[in-house]
Formats: sequence, C-alpha cells, structure tokens
Amino acid sequence: MLYLVGLGLGDAKDITVKGLEAVRRCRRVYLEAYTSILTVGKEALEEFYGRELILADRETVEQEADSILKEADVCDVAFLVVGDPFGATTHSDLVLRAVKLGIPYTVIHNASIMNAVGCCGLQLYNFGETVSIVFWTDMWKPESFFNKIEKNRRNGMHTLCLLDIKVKEQSLENLMKGRKIYEPPRYMSVNQAAEQLLTIIQNRRLQGEAPEITENTVCVGLARVGAPDQKIASCTLQEMAKVELGSPLHSLIVTGTMHPLELEMLKLFSVDSSSFENN
Repeated sequence: MLYLVGLGLGDAKDITVKGLEAVRRCRRVYLEAYTSILTVGKEALEEFYGRELILADRETVEQEADSILKEADVCDVAFLVVGDPFGATTHSDLVLRAVKLGIPYTVIHNASIMNAVGCCGLQLYNFGETVSIVFWTDMWKPESFFNKIEKNRRNGMHTLCLLDIKVKEQSLENLMKGRKIYEPPRYMSVNQAAEQLLTIIQNRRLQGEAPEITENTVCVGLARVGAPDQKIASCTLQEMAKVELGSPLHSLIVTGTMHPLELEMLKLFSVDSSSFENN
C-alpha cells in the first residue's frame, strides 16, 4: 500500500491519528521537501513519528518516482506532504504511477493553506482562483498571474497568492556546467510579493491600462499559519511592501468585495485602521 499522508501546517503533532498509525507501520517513509515546509526540521519529525524519514526533493519525486514506489505492492510505503497531499499536482502524478503499477493507495488528508487561510476572517467561498507568485530574475519577470487576480477582483472574489519557494535550486552557470552545486534556500515574503505586484501595476499604467488592483487595494499577509507564532497583517498593497512578518512560509491575499463581517475581522489585524476607512 502507498499511503499519501498530509502533515498539516504547524509542527510534528499536526499529523492526524490515522496518519501517524499509517506512518508507524510503513517499511519506508518519504518526506516531500520542496513544495512547503513545517516549522520544525526532519529530526523533530523522526523523533515524534518513531521512524527514519527519507527526504524526497523535486528531482526524486518528478524523475525518480519509481524508487519511491519500489516494492510498495508487497509492503507499506508512506509519502508525507506538508499540508494536504493534493496541494501540489506532482502528487497526483505519483498516484497515477501507482495505479499503473497495480499498487493500491490510501490518502489521509489534513489541513492546508487552502482552507486554513480562513483564519484571517475572509470567507472561503468568496475566494476565486488561487495563483502562484514566483521570484523574478533579471531575465524573467512573468506577469500572467496578475490577469487572474484582476479577473477574481472583477468578480468580487478574493485571491490567495502562494509565494515562491526555492529549495535545492542551481544557478544557471552550475546548471549549464552540470555541477551539482545548489543555491541556499529562499522563501518569498509578503513584502517581496507586494513589490512585484506594485511594479506590474506601474507597467500596466505605462501601457495605458487601468488595473483593477491599485496601491490602495486591501491585502492580507499571513505567515506561519497554524504555528504558535502565526502572524496576520491587513493593509493596503502599498503598505504591504513594508510589512515584515518574519520567517517563512508567507502567503498573500488580494481582497475582492468584502462582506461587513469580513471587514470587521480584517480590522483585527490592521496595520493602519485608516486603510479600511479610505477603501
């Protein structure tokens, strides 16, 4: 049996009882280590679960999935995912591979940022399409996600923006030379995401457009959702570019039309109450 087990969002204890029972009876246990992170390291998980964990990076999951599924038809293998197992499409691919090999699988769900984001007070059914914001480089500055945020905004919907994670990434030079040298991990912060959005707004105006989102659009920054030191900040996009929420992981919400109850909740986390009075 292949078990896909969600670990939740906080620390080792966020795993469900059902998930923990599955982990403890598996011969091999893999920890997916590139789409998200917990607030504790691998060693803390191993101590609580009572099992050795095998780190599975992007290369392992996407190019060497057969090694994860090896002998899963005759023994139990667990694949652990921060949040919920289906928070990333890569994991659907793992299920499809298992099915083709005749390996049964079981999914054990858990909380993910997709539902825990409701902690800020915005109602989940008022969210539109989720987008990802990636780190820009000197040569690559995609703006396509902005169109989806605008579409949500026009429809009165909020947008959850998942912010980029760079783990075990190679520089262009090392990649071209085939050197297995990796850059230090990087995690996008809400102020970095806000700065990129502000740049896009300026670019669109230079092109003669009137963006749906402006510097005064109310946004919500979230950090380490589910952890004891979780932080939430609500303010304008312009103000968000100066907000510091500390260590990762961060998420950003661009609001749409707000119900009075949503507005009252966001005021609990306001950086400056005048942001709401003016909007």
